[in-house]
Amino acid sequence: MTAALGYQALKSSPALPAASFSASAPPLGEPRGPLGEADGAVPDGVTVFDDAIPAVTKLDPALLQALRHAATDASDDGVEFYVSSGWRSPEYQDQLLREAVAEYGSEDEAARWVATATSSPHVAGDAVDIGRSDATEWLSRHGAEYGLCQIYRNEPWHYELRTEAIEHGCPRMYADPTQDPRMQQ
Repeated sequence: MTAALGYQALKSSPALPAASFSASAPPLGEPRGPLGEADGAVPDGVTVFDDAIPAVTKLDPALLQALRHAATDASDDGVEFYVSSGWRSPEYQDQLLREAVAEYGSEDEAARWVATATSSPHVAGDAVDIGRSDATEWLSRHGAEYGLCQIYRNEPWHYELRTEAIEHGCPRMYADPTQDPRMQQ
């Protein structure tokens, strides 16, 4: 969940709606704290083809393959897929959740943007946050062809693999993660 809460957004409490928040791409910030790339933090400029960044390499292999296939095709349209968040360690996910609770004042409100370490698809390597609006717009039009689906209406950058989407289209989006039964763990 929440791309904005990746390495790049720890400075300003990411994918959390704020005055500077843009629905087209998660805000960028600077890393802080002891967690780093080994925990899933993503430096600026990382694409789905970067093989040295754990946030990319620890994604589910089928998700990564679909992303790379889609990114190759998107490049024909001049679109590049930058990763703002991918796989995350449980410790990193916990840090993002603590920051969201501090930002919003309650766990209930933070849950609209950040999952727990036990329920986050990022910790399992099953979700990626794409960091540029041209790529998320491209995926919103073509992602189902690759099984790549936006899961939450409030997170246009968050994509997960749904192989059935290739034949049947993406499932209906949840308003936010609090509507997703997987987050009730």
